[in-house]
Amino acid sequence: MELTVLASGSKGNCTYLRGGRGALLIDAGLSARETLRRLEAAGGDASLVEGILVTHEHIDHIRGVDVLARRLGVPVYATGGTLEAFIRKCGTTSAEVRRCRCGEQFVVGDFSIQPFATSHDAQEPCGFSVADGDLRVGCCTDTGTVTTTIFDRLASCDAVLLESNHCPDMLENGPYPAYLKSRIRSKRGHLSNPDAARCLQRLADHIHMAMLAHVSEINNTPEKVLLSALEGLGFYSDQVGVTVAPQDPGAVHPESYGFRL
Repeated sequence: MELTVLASGSKGNCTYLRGGRGALLIDAGLSARETLRRLEAAGGDASLVEGILVTHEHIDHIRGVDVLARRLGVPVYATGGTLEAFIRKCGTTSAEVRRCRCGEQFVVGDFSIQPFATSHDAQEPCGFSVADGDLRVGCCTDTGTVTTTIFDRLASCDAVLLESNHCPDMLENGPYPAYLKSRIRSKRGHLSNPDAARCLQRLADHIHMAMLAHVSEINNTPEKVLLSALEGLGFYSDQVGVTVAPQDPGAVHPESYGFRL
C-alpha cells in the first residue's frame, strides 16, 4: 500500500491511498481541479480511484467531494450524519452516496474498510482503518481526544496518519480569540502535539510508520511536531518512521509526502 498526502491542514485535506490494484481518496477538501493536479504531480492515477471516504462535513474536508465524485464516477462513503450534512451543504447532488456505520466493516474493490468514531465538533465524524491484503493503514485526523476505540483501531494498523494540530504554548499565546482557543483545546477539537506524542508512545509496539497531519500554520511548526513525536517515542524513535504532512506538498518533491508499506 502507498499513502500520499495531497493536502493537510485548515486550507484543505486530501489523502490518496493506493493498494495492489485500486485506490481510494480520503477526504477531498481542495477543488476537484486542484486535487487532480496534485494527484498527477504526485504520480498518482485518478483512474484507479474506486471511492471517496469522507471523515466529516467541514469544508476543508469536502470542498471538492461532489464534483470529484461525479467526474471520476465513484461513490462517496460517509456516516449517516456526515452524509446528511454533506447533502445539506451541497444541495442537490447526482453523486452516488453510500452510508457506512462506525464499527461495521465494508468493502470497496480489494479494500476492507472499517470506520471508527472520532471526537470532533461535527455531526457524526469518523476515522478509517483500511486494509489491502495483510497490510492496514489507519487515518485519524480532527479529533479532540484519543478514545479507547480510536486507539484500538490504530493499534491494529501497520502505519497511521495521525493529527498533531497545535503546540499548546503557541495556541495559548497566539492571535486566536478565546472562544476559538477553547474549541481547539476541547475534547471535540483537535489533538495537540503532546496528545499525538502520547498516542504514538502507546502505538510504538504496533506500528512501523506514522505521518503527523493537520498541522496548524498559526499555532504549530513542523519542527515542533517532529520533536514532540520523537520525544514521545523515546527508545522506539528508531523503530517507527515519523514524518510530518505539509499543507501543500509543492512542486519540488510532491511524491515524497507519504509512505509505502
